[in-house]
Amino acid sequence: MELQGKNVLVAGATGVLGSRVSRALRDEGARVALAGRNRHDLDALSGEFPDSPTIEFEAIDTDSCTRCVETAVRELGERLDVLVVTLGVAAFGPARETDSAVVEHLLAVNTLAPIALTTAALPHVRRAEGTVAVLSAILADHPTPDMAASSSSKAAVSAWLTALRREERSSGVSVFDIRPPHMDTGLADRAIAGTASRLPTPTDIDLVVGQILSGLRDGARELSFDVRAGEFSLR
Repeated sequence: MELQGKNVLVAGATGVLGSRVSRALRDEGARVALAGRNRHDLDALSGEFPDSPTIEFEAIDTDSCTRCVETAVRELGERLDVLVVTLGVAAFGPARETDSAVVEHLLAVNTLAPIALTTAALPHVRRAEGTVAVLSAILADHPTPDMAASSSSKAAVSAWLTALRREERSSGVSVFDIRPPHMDTGLADRAIAGTASRLPTPTDIDLVVGQILSGLRDGARELSFDVRAGEFSLR
C-alpha cells in the first residue's frame, strides 16, 4: 500500500510507540487522525500535526471506541483507509493472586477495545480496501509467568485478528497483527497491578516502527519476533 495521501486513524497516538508511528505515517504523506485518552497529551502532540484531527476517548469503554472511529471518519472527510491500534496496559503477579477486576481491565483495554475499534472501522476500511493494524504483543506467542492475564488478553486479540483475516480474505482488507518484543515505552512502569521483577533487554522502538511501516506498505499479515534468533519476521 502506498501511504501517501491515505487517511489513517492511530488509536493510542499519545503513547511512546503510537506517537512515533504517527510521525512516521505523517512523514510518508498520510493524513493522521490522532486518538488518545488524555486531552493534554493530545494537544501537545497536535502541535506537530497542524492539520490532523484529535479525538479523546476511553479505551475501557467500547461505546467510546466506536464514537472515536465515527468522529475520525467524519473529520477525515468520510474516508478511512487505515486503522492502527497501539494502545495497551499491563499487569504483573502470579495468576493465583490476580484479582478478577485486574483481569477484566486487561481484557477491556487489550482485547475488547481493539475489537470495538476495528469493528467500527471495518465498513470504511473495506470500501477503501485498506488495512487494519493492531498491536498485540510477543506475549501472544510466548505466555509469560507473572503475566498470565496480560498474556491471555494479548493472545485473545491475536486469535480474533487471525479469524478476521480469514473472513476478510476476499474483501481486499489487510489485517496486520503486530507482535513485537518488549520495548521501553513505560508500559511496565504504569502497570495497573504488580511490579515487573525482571524484563528482557528492550528492543529499539524506532526499529519496531520501521517494521510496522514496512508491514503497512507490503500488506503484511503479521510482525513477530524469534526470541532465539533475535530476529523480526514480517510476513
